[in-house]
Amino acid sequence: MGIFSFLKAIGKKVLPGREAEEITADIRESLGQQVEDLQVSFDDGTVTISGNVDSQATKEKAVLLAGNVESVEKVIDHLMIEVQPVFYTIQKGDSLSKIAQAQYGDPMKWNALFEANREVIKDPDLIYPGQQIRIPGL
Repeated sequence: MGIFSFLKAIGKKVLPGREAEEITADIRESLGQQVEDLQVSFDDGTVTISGNVDSQATKEKAVLLAGNVESVEKVIDHLMIEVQPVFYTIQKGDSLSKIAQAQYGDPMKWNALFEANREVIKDPDLIYPGQQIRIPGL
């Protein structure tokens, strides 16, 4: 949870009494599928937002969208980051660069795979079929 302060007299103008609805619409329009189960309430200059987001960046953007409304002076953030781990099973003929190309579109990002799996992969040139690794988000 976080509490963020904003200047109350600055920001997007909305009709009094419609703050929560306008903020909800702005967040859904701007962030779409990156936010689930969004709940927004407004009470005397304070917005409380909750729901699930896909990343820290999305969480921060939602707080900024909520706070940059003219009558808002405080945002209470109850957004939860839900990151689902992605695992990959090494196939015959795989290399970290080949996996990086498939996952990220760039074979040079093989080192991100290696660093994320350093406990499992001791040498980036020694991976074997059937071995499972974690694919980190970039």
